[in-house]
Amino acid sequence: MKKLSFLFIFTSIFTFAQSNTEVFLFDLSKSGKLSNQRNISKNPGYDSQPSFYAKDKLLFTATRNGQTDIVLYDISTNKKIDFLSNTPKGGEYSPQRIPKSKNVSAVRLDNDGLQRFYSYDYTTKESKEVIPELKVAYPMWYNKNTVVSSVIVGNDLDLIISDIKSGENYTVQKKAGRSFHHIPNSKLISYISKANRQWEIRSLNVKTKKTQKIVNTSGDYEDICWLPDGTLLQAKGDKILKFNPKTDTDWSLFHSFKNSSIHKISRIRVSKDGTKIAIVAQEDPVFFVEQQLKAYNNRDIEAFVKAFAEDVKVYNFPNTLNYEGRENMRKGYADFFARTKDLHCKIVKRIVKGNIVIDEELVTANGRTFDAVAIYEIENGTITKVTFL
Repeated sequence: MKKLSFLFIFTSIFTFAQSNTEVFLFDLSKSGKLSNQRNISKNPGYDSQPSFYAKDKLLFTATRNGQTDIVLYDISTNKKIDFLSNTPKGGEYSPQRIPKSKNVSAVRLDNDGLQRFYSYDYTTKESKEVIPELKVAYPMWYNKNTVVSSVIVGNDLDLIISDIKSGENYTVQKKAGRSFHHIPNSKLISYISKANRQWEIRSLNVKTKKTQKIVNTSGDYEDICWLPDGTLLQAKGDKILKFNPKTDTDWSLFHSFKNSSIHKISRIRVSKDGTKIAIVAQEDPVFFVEQQLKAYNNRDIEAFVKAFAEDVKVYNFPNTLNYEGRENMRKGYADFFARTKDLHCKIVKRIVKGNIVIDEELVTANGRTFDAVAIYEIENGTITKVTFL
């Protein structure tokens, strides 16, 4: 979408919003193919930390009314079932099911700075503190009576094993990461050690406290999980890498999201049966702007308007509303596309900051070539606002 403009853009006059993270769910085949991508959070703000509650249900943290709450998502219906928490003066993180129970646990960060580990009754949603005293950051249930977690101690995270019944806490090592997982077909768990310059994925025997190196991480990335066959997966940028300790000597590519809407992958989880994979990532705003650009140059009105939100707002700089709504956009551009056979837009310069894309463009239409500048704001996979200079 282009408009005549010979003004230059100065990025210092804008305040940019931070990029959102979203929770994506895929079907996962036995051969490792990802399919049926869907954004299951589709929500402005921070959405992250998925964990499988059951084969057909997923927990994650979602932003709601300026705070983070626990969401229970039904995979079979592709709908959010319920918010399992509502903490007006705080928010929940790292939700997961408590073993041998329907109840859920989460780290709660209150507005006054208090950070503790709580359990939440599945039916009543009432909460109670699980591990007093410790400032738990990233927990994992080893069994119903034992929690392995990264705990904030000074400026570091310490790996601590907590016995819920006795209240005893045992420090395994300092400088731990945030990713804990059961290792398939064993009684061990894996964790990230940051004790050395080169981060390591290590195994931990919770009973003996013995640890052993599995493999170095590929770069300073710490979000991992396991496939049921014992293959490690690691998120790295817009890729997922794989490593099988029994057969491999180095990491290799499992899946690439290059040229897709997904980038900057963080959390990653695989269902117990290995048929689903959930990842947390940012939606690349450039991908959606490129979609509308391609449709514009092809004069494809349906593909063009599809890139915009139903209630998209189009402004003349700085804040004069030109029109609102996808259907008004369709009316304005359908005839223009039909009668402008030489229509073409070339990007001269692009600036990306968070969920905002600023394009300086060179547009050709009806034998004329002119400059244009457009500012696109992207939310939840669609362009929600355009401002022309």
